[in-house]
Amino acid sequence: MNGVPVRDPAVVWRDEPAQKDAILRAQAAGEPADDLGWVLLVVRGEMHELNLVAGEIWCLCDGVRDLDAVARELARRYDAPLDEIRRDVDAFVAEAVDQGWLRLQSGGTG
Repeated sequence: MNGVPVRDPAVVWRDEPAQKDAILRAQAAGEPADDLGWVLLVVRGEMHELNLVAGEIWCLCDGVRDLDAVARELARRYDAPLDEIRRDVDAFVAEAVDQGWLRLQSGGTG
């Protein structure tokens, strides 16, 4: 998968930095946090809460960065293997494109 992910302007969203911090604290303490979200999307009257990784990807899908740049930034932030992060990025973006939340266009920062 290649391209620049662009958010659908009809999707209303917001991030909750305090909730993100709470998720990171829970993870650091070894507590389960996979089902906790910090980015909320409202799409056609339905609310969707994105977990830590999906929320990070969503926020980086700014219409400028291509998928490689999104993955590199997340790998840097979390000191994680780039190939693993890229799989997460591709999986989330594919689902978001299927849902109509994102579209892919050519170009980007590479």
